[in-house]
Amino acid sequence: MSKAKENAALAALDMVEHGMTLGLGSGSTAEIFIELLGDKVRGGLDVQGIPTSKASEACAIEFGVPLINPDKVEAIHLTVDGADEVDKDFQLIKGGGACLLREKIIADVSEHMAVIVDPSKMVENLGAFPLPVEVDPFAVGLTAERIYTALKQAGCDEIETTIRLEKRGKGPLVTDGGNYIIDCACKVIPDPRLTASLLASIPGVMEHGLFIDLADTLIIGEEDHAKVMEIVRE
Repeated sequence: MSKAKENAALAALDMVEHGMTLGLGSGSTAEIFIELLGDKVRGGLDVQGIPTSKASEACAIEFGVPLINPDKVEAIHLTVDGADEVDKDFQLIKGGGACLLREKIIADVSEHMAVIVDPSKMVENLGAFPLPVEVDPFAVGLTAERIYTALKQAGCDEIETTIRLEKRGKGPLVTDGGNYIIDCACKVIPDPRLTASLLASIPGVMEHGLFIDLADTLIIGEEDHAKVMEIVRE
């Protein structure tokens, strides 16, 4: 277990209060948080979680975190999730684990979102990590062309779009929602907000991996501590 990731997860755990409903993010750092949360549950903490992927659901079950159907809750008080890239404005790229649709559904309805990362995820400009776009399998080639055009319109100069394959290479990776992922290597995304808007307007795009105005708290884990920052929005 990475000490930096563990310290970020521990700092997020300090935000959890008795009686909360929690969005449980996906990925290695989020799973560390879930494991640590399970320790607290065994110690008497009363919370319930909503996993954002089959993997985080399995992790929560393994470590004894009670789960609830998202349609059965009145509020999600806090979501804790990781990110593939984070810039100075708390804008994120997520979706490296192919869970971006469910992650964004839960993050968007949460009262507060805390993002836990190690320093390697901090960037000056988003885009070095290929931007995942979740698409309907129907007419995927046409949708890919529209995505490429939208990225050009948003000011991305170098673009390469590829359909993500499953690890065994037997065909396209299929998300938990039954969709495909198109990874868009852009190097730099000069205007993430415009890019997000253009991608969202394309029929066939189920969701994209740009998380804009969703993160409230950013926790950067270091080897011996964690830095906690809150965003102030107008």
